[in-house]
Amino acid sequence: MPLRYIDLFAGLGGFHLALQKLGHECVFASELREDLRKLYAINFPGANIQGDITAWRPEDIPAHEILCAGFPCQPFSQAGKQQGFNDEKDRGNLFNYICAIAAYHRPKYILLENVANLKGHDHGNTWKVIHQKLVDLEYEVAEPMILSPHQFGIPQHRKRIYIVCVDSNQGGLQDFKFPTPLKKKCSINSVLDLSETNFIKLKPDTRFQLEVWQEFIDQTVAHGHEIPRFPIWAMEFGANYDYMNEAPAYQDLSSLIGKRGKLGRVITDGCMEDVLMQLPKYAQTAKTKEFPVWKKTYIRQNRQFYEESKEWLDEWLRKVARFANSHLKMEWNCGKKAKPTIEDKIVQFRASGIRIKLNNYSPALNLVGTQVPILPWIELPESTLKEGEPRKGRYMSVKEAARLQGMQDLVFGNETFTLPSTRCYEALGNAVNVDIVYRIAKKLLIDHE
Repeated sequence: MPLRYIDLFAGLGGFHLALQKLGHECVFASELREDLRKLYAINFPGANIQGDITAWRPEDIPAHEILCAGFPCQPFSQAGKQQGFNDEKDRGNLFNYICAIAAYHRPKYILLENVANLKGHDHGNTWKVIHQKLVDLEYEVAEPMILSPHQFGIPQHRKRIYIVCVDSNQGGLQDFKFPTPLKKKCSINSVLDLSETNFIKLKPDTRFQLEVWQEFIDQTVAHGHEIPRFPIWAMEFGANYDYMNEAPAYQDLSSLIGKRGKLGRVITDGCMEDVLMQLPKYAQTAKTKEFPVWKKTYIRQNRQFYEESKEWLDEWLRKVARFANSHLKMEWNCGKKAKPTIEDKIVQFRASGIRIKLNNYSPALNLVGTQVPILPWIELPESTLKEGEPRKGRYMSVKEAARLQGMQDLVFGNETFTLPSTRCYEALGNAVNVDIVYRIAKKLLIDHE
């Protein structure tokens, strides 16, 4: 028998797709962003898709047996300010609207999704508050599970916490169990389309930066070194400013001027602001009087590497002189045994640096479109090439990213409305993974009954 469900903070409709596959009926959905509401209506014709959930009284929402919500994760994300329920935009308190709706309608099932950091946020206090609110509503709450698509053979590393609740007055959890990870091998090739023509090409500057970092790897290996396991911070090569005791922002000008800062350049005279600008960006902060241990460790490791390799690094440094700060950092996440080449790896340009990893599965899709994974080995269809353009390398396409989220059946526009590619990537990065929700819902709604 089909059950009625509501899809809160609906986004692209991940919960909708999963529960639709199980034969259930969406009676209400809410999504704050207008462009995503338009797309939701295109993909789910006749859907009762509405705007800001805070504008709705619980009694005006249709009755339902399942409440689904991938409530805003930014207040709890490690990538954000982690303000939780004290979020300055009040996003943390949107959970209270979920509770108000549940209190009024008493749905038998509640399915929630959020970032993995939710359970540990604020030393576990955030989860304690959420758990207690659900218990006070007389729901039995399963021990939340952190799952990632790659555990089920889907080539994306994306840890998310899943919360399952069942009304205590309607049977409770009984013997419900989350789906067991299959530990299947992943291959990014399972979502790639080599004939794809709708993709973003690599800019010449991006290709040049990859070539320069490949040279770094080549030279490292040629001189008898392993590719470092620690993050490479090229801005520390040749630097000798003091970092062990006080952070530079707390030091006297006299102790900084004449030392070497970013990329080994001599720090010239000026006011404190001018002097700090000559240091690596992460060394300019005045947040703490002393650098944390992990930062000291990375600085020490990079300076030691430079001392061991400066015979060739000094020449290499000239090529990175104009790189953006984030492009002066590189993380090799491929292990010792991997072939020392970038061209057969997945590359991601992140705010924290250039990340290089094996091509078995993609890193988590990010909300920022500029962090879309780069696939250097992909040979581009002839029809997409202009004269003289490189034949290999492009960004992951929107369709491929959609497959990672189990959203391959979605369309991203029609003759009346099309979601721009940057917003597509952003929305996919914020979406609920359909395959995992489907597995959980099947366990709960079929196997559990």
